[in-house]
Amino acid sequence: MTDPLAPLLDLPGVPEAVASARDAVFQVHRHRVNLRGWATTAAEASVRAARASAAVDGGPTEIPADGEVTDPVLAGSLRVAEALGVLLPTWQRAPLQALARLHVLAAADLDPDPGRPRLVPGVAERLDLLAHLVTGGTSVPGPLLVAVVHGELMALSPFATANGVVARAAARLTSISTGLDPKSLGVPEVLCLRRRTDYDTALHAFSTGTPEGITQWVLFCCQTLQSGAREARGIADAATP
Repeated sequence: MTDPLAPLLDLPGVPEAVASARDAVFQVHRHRVNLRGWATTAAEASVRAARASAAVDGGPTEIPADGEVTDPVLAGSLRVAEALGVLLPTWQRAPLQALARLHVLAAADLDPDPGRPRLVPGVAERLDLLAHLVTGGTSVPGPLLVAVVHGELMALSPFATANGVVARAAARLTSISTGLDPKSLGVPEVLCLRRRTDYDTALHAFSTGTPEGITQWVLFCCQTLQSGAREARGIADAATP
């Protein structure tokens, strides 16, 4: 069967951006600290990613000194981050179940009925198509599938709340499951926060479905992956004995 995402590799600049993103993430896995001490750096990356993802959606970036997180967006984002490792097998086998669980975790304090997609025409069908891609329906490189998963969930907004936290978490799961970032060391969410206007602009471009819009989004996502790798290198450098 024809790979539905293969034509995206013909878009201008996309193959080069994908290769650069993949190389940047690979190189940070070769950092001396990450060869053996990656569990520590991955834990730090997870917290940074959760804080940045929450802040993109209007939550605070700082965790209170007493550890009691009361902001519902940040609390949800932290719950999601903690559960990603457990959810990975479900994401690989039954991604729609994983998305429902992600939303339950992200929106527990925001939505009276979390985990249920909106009953809007087209949502279920597009989620099914996305699930097909995640479970082997495409063989495109990891950075490209990450961009599609992230962009499609943001454009679709399948839930009534917390779609941003869910989409960015699904992108992290895709990075892990495709082998792009198997140890989840990168923190691409930080660039989404730092360049929020560019993030929103690229998402809007993707939602148009035009080749130019999709190109803009994929290139931005590849930039976030490279930036996330730099953030990961900083974490590893700080952990170097």
